[in-house]
This record gives sequence, structure tokens and C-alpha cells, in this order.
Amino acid sequence: MNETARPEIDQLERTLMADIASAADEDAIEQVRVAAIGKKGAVSERMKTLGKMSAEERQVMGPALNGLKVRVTDAIAARKAELRDAAIEARLATETVDITLPVRPSPAETGRIHPISQVIDEITAICADMGFAVAEGPDIETDYYNFTALNFPEDHPAREMHDTFFMAPDANGERKVLRTHTSPVQIRTMEAQEPPIRIVIPGKTYRHDSDATHTPMFHQLEGLVVDKVTTVAHLKWTIEEFCKAFFEVPDVAMRFRPSYFPFTEPSLEVDIQCDRSKPGEVRFGEGNDWMEILGCGMVHPNVLRAGGLDPDVYQGFAWGIGIDRLAMLKYGMPDLRAFFDADVRWLKHYGFRPLDMPTLFGGLSQ
Repeated sequence: MNETARPEIDQLERTLMADIASAADEDAIEQVRVAAIGKKGAVSERMKTLGKMSAEERQVMGPALNGLKVRVTDAIAARKAELRDAAIEARLATETVDITLPVRPSPAETGRIHPISQVIDEITAICADMGFAVAEGPDIETDYYNFTALNFPEDHPAREMHDTFFMAPDANGERKVLRTHTSPVQIRTMEAQEPPIRIVIPGKTYRHDSDATHTPMFHQLEGLVVDKVTTVAHLKWTIEEFCKAFFEVPDVAMRFRPSYFPFTEPSLEVDIQCDRSKPGEVRFGEGNDWMEILGCGMVHPNVLRAGGLDPDVYQGFAWGIGIDRLAMLKYGMPDLRAFFDADVRWLKHYGFRPLDMPTLFGGLSQ
């Protein structure tokens, strides 16, 4: 058997070595490996016959088959390495990179801050310098915090469906609302904090309204000061300093007109001097025209009581202004609806660089 088996092993080795040498790629050499030394490969099948041989035959065939397996395995590994190197060389020859092409700009370079976010950052920088803290509250409010605690009469038009977004009644029959202003945070702050209180409240508000200068969801800034001594003079100074810093002008002329808001008494509307002689452009601190920009007043005694404060001891003033309107006035955006269209071209034109954070010493708008 040894004399007939040995030539067969030599022939098998020559055949396998030829197959290994002719393998053209890594997939082909893998097929050769499976056919030779895989679980049912030619060499593996012959290894299984060793158990049926006599001791003398195993002494001869065992080393012969083991040697064949080692040589075939080494040859396959060497060929696989050659084919892998050849494949890499082929890829390097075809997949070239033109190093003369410009580098793609980074996200920090191409990204833009939305004007609303920019204006909120500017407001925060100004108010923080004036000693105000930023306060927040929920967008979904109870009727009490949104209306009753702010001295709204039961028959006030703001409580009607045509002006306010009401939620479905809960288990107790109470209907919550999407807050129509950020003023509820005034009550929540007075309940939780002892005066003196100096806060600004930027946030989203919701009303039934939609045109070029109104949207159902918009952003509002509320300011509140409560202390034992606060006057209209303090209110006027605060608003004047805020407007000068925000519009980045050395001086502004303002006029205060009587008005009515349920939560303030007296209530005032503020006009600011401006120049609108050029189409699509408004310049503040100059010209002979006037533009209404915000409403304000002294906090109503009923509102102080609702916040748990004694109006005979504490006084306060508050003001509110649309953040979207501030952005439109300062940066010349004609249509408020474009703020929420998610148009990348609009954002690229009106947006701000992410790393240019507004500061009073470095400039609010870069």
C-alpha cells in the first residue's frame, strides 16, 4: 500500500500546488484552501483514513500526510499574502486622491446660528450685564397662571378660542393652554423667590395669528423687577439702556404713551425714534419717525398678591417685547414667516457664525 499511496500523495501535492499558484484573487485562493484542507478537503479526507491503517502503515503515511498538509497550508498562506498585496497595489493605482483640491470646509465654518438664537444670546448678554437672571417656565400652562393670576377678567377676549390654543380637558375638566405670553413665569418666580427679583424670560409663546409679521408660534422676552422701591423712572432707564445696547447706538429718543394691560397699572407703550426714509431699512437713534417696540408698566397689585407678595411692601415693573420683531428690526428681515421655513439659503444669508458669540465688549453683532 505504501508504494501505491506515495505516488498518489505526490500527485495530489503537485495538483494542489498548481491550483494555489493559479489562484487569481483572494476569493479563488480561499476556494483552494477549502478544497484542500477544509473539513471535507482532499488532504483532510486522506487524514481520516489513518485510523483504518496498520501501525506500520501509519508510521509511513502519517508523517507523509502531515507534511503535505503543512506544505499546502504554508503555500496557501504565502499566496494569499501575495494576492492581498497585489490587490492593495491595484487599489492604490486606481483610487487616487488629488491633493490639489481644496479641503472641504468644516461644519463650524459652514454652519450658521439662527437669528432668533443670536438675538436671545444678545439679550442675555445685555441683561446679564444689567444684573438680570434668566428665568424659564413651561410652554403648557394652566388657566390660572396664564390668565387669572395675571389679573385677566373672566370675560377678557384673550380667553376665547379665536385667540388662544386650548388643550383638551383633563380628568378634572380643566383645559390647559399653550401660553399666550411668558408672563406666567412672573407668578411662578414670585412664588418661589423672595424679592429683590430681577429676571428676564425669553421663550416661545402661542396665539391664533399668521401673516407677514405674525406667526402662531413666536418668541417673546419678558422682564420683571420687584423690590421695595421701584418706580417708573427705573423702568424708563432700564428700557432706554436696553435699547441703546441692543441696537448698538449711542443714544435713543423714546416716548411713553398710556395704554392698558391687565397685569400692569399704569400701563405704557414705548415708541423709539427712527429713520425709515430708505426702503426696507430702519435706523434707530436718528430721523423724525417713531416706531412702537414694546409694552410695559408697573406690576398690578393683584399680580403681586397672586405671587404671594404684599403690594403695600413691594412694587415692581415689567415689560414685554417680541424677540422675532427685534431680529426683524435690527437685521432687516421683511417677512417673519421665513424664520420658520427651514430654508438653508435664507439661513446662510441671515445666519451668524457659530463661534462669534455676542459680548458687550466685543460687539453684539459680528
